[in-house]
Parts: sequence; structure tokens; C-alpha cells
Amino acid sequence: MRVYVVWFDMLAGDARQLVDTRVLNDPRVSNFYDPNKTVGSWFSEHMDREKGIVWDAYFLYGSDASWVSEPGPLLSSGRTVIGSSADLATAFHRLG
Repeated sequence: MRVYVVWFDMLAGDARQLVDTRVLNDPRVSNFYDPNKTVGSWFSEHMDREKGIVWDAYFLYGSDASWVSEPGPLLSSGRTVIGSSADLATAFHRLG
């Protein structure tokens, strides 16, 4: 399993120096900071189909996932991460 976390400013208190990457303290987690919100903009345009920037969301892919023009196959997605944590846990457990 690999987890990629992308942080960027959306709300007061989201500044890079205030991000606590220990929230997901696990060697399988890679934290990135995206000051230009490039990742959130890309997911909005390609995966979410809503205008704006995708943030506080998760996208879950299985071990067979690849990224050619878009990542896939998508197993589950949701937002907010905490608000959708039960859905994420259910989808994660289905992975086996």
C-alpha cells in the first residue's frame, strides 16, 4: 500500500509551515505540498468534473491501478476525508 497526501492552502491555518505531516505518521505515506494547487485543479478537471479545486478528498485505487492519461480504475472516492472515512474504510477492506 502507498498513500500520497497532497497539502495546499485552502483555509486559514493551511499554510505550509502549519501542516502537521505527523497526522498520517506511517512509512507508507508520502506527503507533498502543492503551493499552486496543481493537483487539486487536475483532479477537478479530470476526475471530479466540478469547477474549482478538489480538496479534502480521497481517491482510492487498487494494486492494478495505472496512470496513462488518467489514473484508474478508481475504486472509491469521497469528500470530506473525515466525513467519508466510513466509506473509505469499507472500500479499503474490500481490497483484501
